[in-house]
Amino acid sequence: MSKLPIPLALLLAAPALADSPTVEGAAAARQADGWRFDVTVAHPDTGWDHYADAWRIETEDGTELGTRILMHPHVTEQPFTRSLGGVTIPEGVERVVVRARDNGQSWSEPYVVTLR
Repeated sequence: MSKLPIPLALLLAAPALADSPTVEGAAAARQADGWRFDVTVAHPDTGWDHYADAWRIETEDGTELGTRILMHPHVTEQPFTRSLGGVTIPEGVERVVVRARDNGQSWSEPYVVTLR
């Protein structure tokens, strides 16, 4: 049985969903109730079917410390910055990793933040 060729329209549509979010910047500030993170994310949001839906703070070994859920697409606001406060950082941790996600897919490449 021979294989049918893949329609050109399917090949052209696939890369849009493959675009993953990028953490473009992050700032951390110590506060009375933990740490506050201001994170800037870029992603080619197209609407509810494809948008950056979260970012998180984790230790360098991958332990999750806090997650900011993004409740809606940011189609016309790119890149965008959102904050998360009250993040507890374990004693002795000097660097954390920030990663972003789109619609439940895998997490982005790490963005390392040195805590001061």
